[in-house]
Amino acid sequence: MAGRLDGKVAIVTGAGSIGPGWGNGKATAVLFAREGAKVFAVDINGEAVAETKAIIDGEGGDCLSHVADVSDDRAVSALVDTCVEAYGGVDILHNNVGLVEVGGPETLSEAAWDRMLAVNVKSMYLTCRYALPHIVARGGGSVINLSSIAATHSLGYPCASYAASKGAITAFTRNVALEYAAKKVRCNAILPGLMDTPLIRASVTGAYGAVEAMIERRNAQCPMGFMGNAWDTANAALFLASDESRYVTGIELVVDGGITLKVS
Repeated sequence: MAGRLDGKVAIVTGAGSIGPGWGNGKATAVLFAREGAKVFAVDINGEAVAETKAIIDGEGGDCLSHVADVSDDRAVSALVDTCVEAYGGVDILHNNVGLVEVGGPETLSEAAWDRMLAVNVKSMYLTCRYALPHIVARGGGSVINLSSIAATHSLGYPCASYAASKGAITAFTRNVALEYAAKKVRCNAILPGLMDTPLIRASVTGAYGAVEAMIERRNAQCPMGFMGNAWDTANAALFLASDESRYVTGIELVVDGGITLKVS
């Protein structure tokens, strides 16, 4: 089915990729454009988000790229204003930006803890703060927050700040969903499981050893025998962004190949 987002304007944060390949935000931005959305792609890395825009442009889609630190109030206010000025409004807010860091309370520095919560959680508060009035003005729409199964389950290695941030995201999502339901704004969270993305390869390899060892061990942990990828996350986001999910709000959509069904 094509054109599931025709006429929609979507802000996608974290729309670049930290390394070669497909990150969740990059895949989601491209998929949204393929389905007819006008995509306002945001990332702190100008080269990375420019690459995403180039892919969308090359496929005949409509995309504007924007460089911003989404943990900064003024930067978020400006990016939403720029999107509205260019496209006339906002229908979809996809909060994808996030960090992963290995470590527990004794090894994580206070600065690292604060940075994790600012990037992973404060950013979503800020984008919602400035985008929600525009989504309401359009008669409703969809907010999608990228959380993780780390909000509810162990990933098999210490990641206290990451888990805390993802737990906060799911609670924030439920609260926004209830507050804005009557205004026809849906707010849902996606909880990916063990995924093979450039961010994971860059961030958690140290918990497993070499990249090859990390991939082998994480694949083995998954009941289906393999990790998911960015397109699995993007396809879940597409459902939540589209009118097919018109009666779905406040959920935690788990995309994990069944790993949270295990007791080990």
